[in-house]
Amino acid sequence: MDLFYNSTLSKEDNLLKRFEEIHDYIYSNDGLSPQQTLEEFIKILFIKICAENKAQNDFSITATEWNELNAGQSIPVFIARISALFEETKQSYPSIFDANDRIKLSSLSLGFTINKLQSISFLNSSQDAKGLAFQKFLTHREKDGRGQFFTPEPVIDFCVEMMQPTPHDTILDPACGSGGFLMSALKYLQKNNENIDNQHVIEHKIFGVDINKSIVRIAQMKLLLEANVKTNLFCTNSLDGLDAVKQVLGHPKGFDLVFANPPFGAKINHPNTLQLFDVGYKWLNDNGLYRKAKTLHNNQSTEILFIERCLDLLREGGRMAIVLPNGNFENPSLDYLRFYIKLKTKLLAIINLPQETFIPYGTGVKTSILFLQKDTLNIERQYPIFFGRVKKLGYQGNKNGTPIYKKDAFGQCLKNSQNEMLLDEDFSEMAQKYHSFLKGQNIDTSNSFSMNYNELNGRFDYDFYAPENRRLFDKIADKNTVRLGTICEIVRAKSKKLKEADATVEYIELSDINTHSFEIINSTTYQVHELPSRASYELQKDDILTAIAGNSVGTRKHATALVTESFEGAICTNGFRIFRNYKIDKHFLLHFLKSESFLKQMFMYRTGAAIPNVSDTDLANIIISLPTEARQQYISQKVKRAFELRQASKMELESIENE
Repeated sequence: MDLFYNSTLSKEDNLLKRFEEIHDYIYSNDGLSPQQTLEEFIKILFIKICAENKAQNDFSITATEWNELNAGQSIPVFIARISALFEETKQSYPSIFDANDRIKLSSLSLGFTINKLQSISFLNSSQDAKGLAFQKFLTHREKDGRGQFFTPEPVIDFCVEMMQPTPHDTILDPACGSGGFLMSALKYLQKNNENIDNQHVIEHKIFGVDINKSIVRIAQMKLLLEANVKTNLFCTNSLDGLDAVKQVLGHPKGFDLVFANPPFGAKINHPNTLQLFDVGYKWLNDNGLYRKAKTLHNNQSTEILFIERCLDLLREGGRMAIVLPNGNFENPSLDYLRFYIKLKTKLLAIINLPQETFIPYGTGVKTSILFLQKDTLNIERQYPIFFGRVKKLGYQGNKNGTPIYKKDAFGQCLKNSQNEMLLDEDFSEMAQKYHSFLKGQNIDTSNSFSMNYNELNGRFDYDFYAPENRRLFDKIADKNTVRLGTICEIVRAKSKKLKEADATVEYIELSDINTHSFEIINSTTYQVHELPSRASYELQKDDILTAIAGNSVGTRKHATALVTESFEGAICTNGFRIFRNYKIDKHFLLHFLKSESFLKQMFMYRTGAAIPNVSDTDLANIIISLPTEARQQYISQKVKRAFELRQASKMELESIENE
């Protein structure tokens, strides 16, 4: 057969270059989306491997056929040859290809792709050449339209480093996406074990499930390029009946390690699915002890269902790492979920991630990583838990996730022994601290600490238990203290004005507050029917309003203000809470609401993965340390005098205009 292109693979860069050329050619000529282009390219790779496995020479295009294609002629023999190979491929991989799947490339793009790959032997090429080329290719392409299943590589590698898999461990990712966790686990095993049997590990130790066939194909291809053996990656729904999922996986006794970054935000509302899960039901609070009710939730978040399913798929004593939105760690409405987790597991570690972690992959949801060990009997109740906070990711929190490298004092990038630039990240140090903690070393640094299980009060979030917050409570424990809810009324009733659709009112938002001077500096005039839905509370003179929602809550930009006569009767957003009917001087209370003590407590009580907020219960429980009466009066007079001086300053400036 007169082959048009005949070249041998010499190094990984050449293969990567061919992958990129193929992708760009298809994308430019066939009008497919980046996602569709990648899918078609993956199909051709499967056909190529299948043909090599069967020692067939049909994965080819002759010079004559290529010239005729370029001339716009139809080449039915060539199309039939590749189509027949695809039919055999579908039979070889029935779990990831449907019988009616077809190649969607134009004849010209198909010919170009076959031409670029026909002279390469994937079976005889080094694993490093194939794997690295494909991995680099995907790193560029997955972000084009597949961020929904792409977990940041530093996060993946960190989870694996924390868990330290061994060649004896069976490993599962029940929401495997493109196989990031599984590939990282394999690389860890290769790096830390001499003479590791890749084929045995891939065929018997690594398992993955995802509901999306196109994604599973990518994961399969990654493993196939590592070892051309049977893989255990399945296209099925991990949230189906447990027995059915276990049957697909073929591991009824469970796995040693489970890694998961389940889909965030989606809701499951079908009763047939919800009833399969304990957390699909409502849970009743009985003095802090929860019990499952007989009533199903109207809907449940997929990540919550995945927590239970991951535990179901672990063997007793098995360990798991799961990435979750912070709401699962802190929201009061999810107390029952954390109770359920404590009921079934031993908590190993909780690692807080920066807000920008997933921004390059399509979401700004704040997340943390939960490390657990399955402990159904839940016997051990006195043990330490590791807490850590990652501040440096090794990449920017922008759309592209641009890498950030460590630099010396002269601005030069630092390199490792392999002459590779070092990412500026905290993950490596955090994993080292965790393993030191496991060996019994005391951990108490600016971004890590440990605490005992019996000190947990229901929340799992790092900020709530951070050492600086605990030191704050220790500092005020022996002083004269009161709770905020006991020294003033916290207004929660909506204004009656909101029922008068045609009435005209002044409306105040969080941005209308001068955070440095406790003043309302602006309002917007609306008719009631035009007000945003968050418009809620009517202000009275001498009320104090303080923010309970938004990213500035508990920071130096926290909004607090005293209501003057000018804004009496105005309506404010429900992002504020209103204080009135004080039992202490309002000016002293204003001073406290600007203090480090108040701000730290507010920040500690913040919940919510997207928009932080503080619940009314937590707001009422804010602790106020009361100095002596004389000191209170002194502070009150100073704050009052400051208001008077600002008012006098305004009058002076206004007098210029009047003159």
